[in-house]
Amino acid sequence: MNQNADTKEAIKRWEAFADTYSKNHTEQGDLHKEVFLNPTLFSLMGNVKNKKVLDAGCGEGYLSRILSKSGAAVTAIDYTPRMIEIAKERTPHNLVIDYKHGNCEDLNALGDKSFDLIVSNMVIQDLANYEKAFQEMYRLLVDGGRFIFSILHPCFVTPECGWEKTESGEKLHWNVDQYFYEGAYEQGLGDKEKMLFFHRTLTSYINTLIKTGFVLERIVEPMPSDEMLKKYPSFEEDLRCADFIVFKLKK
Repeated sequence: MNQNADTKEAIKRWEAFADTYSKNHTEQGDLHKEVFLNPTLFSLMGNVKNKKVLDAGCGEGYLSRILSKSGAAVTAIDYTPRMIEIAKERTPHNLVIDYKHGNCEDLNALGDKSFDLIVSNMVIQDLANYEKAFQEMYRLLVDGGRFIFSILHPCFVTPECGWEKTESGEKLHWNVDQYFYEGAYEQGLGDKEKMLFFHRTLTSYINTLIKTGFVLERIVEPMPSDEMLKKYPSFEEDLRCADFIVFKLKK
């Protein structure tokens, strides 16, 4: 854990990890996005045809491409230059997506009330100043617009967490510790890479959203569906605790 780490350090690490990360993404994203997040996000977004949508933290752009194919006018931003390059490379010429390099903590290049919908998929935990990011999302939405975002579940994915196992490797239960710590911590992704995440309590997230002015409409803790469990049986263990949480908010 490192209280002094900031978003600049997170950007640096994601820039170095961008190509490896993107190799694991299909047109449905990675496996966790396919199994948990996509069904929830699409259900909460509903029909996006003719809506002005911001993909806030687009990564390699899979969600932007799906939204564009669904008829949305998509602007996509990411704070990692290499991610934007990869997203552009993967986007067919017939899909009109406005890709921009930018940090969700400061999107002053985008005008007030520019979007009907903002979706931010697994991004907010990568930002040191989440309060400023929420303020930016609020500013960018039209009155009555929606903000939908997913993050690692702060109650279960904490700076000190992991499976308790027997000597033979059987998973007994999921350990959680350091829940009330708020700040930066490292988490391994890939073979050697350690990404920088920023942990906050559920109380901090919800109270900050309310303070910003948002109205909370729904919270979803995604579970694998029966269909997905038939396709990927190993995800049955994810019925034991929640990995992710998704918020739907209204301005």
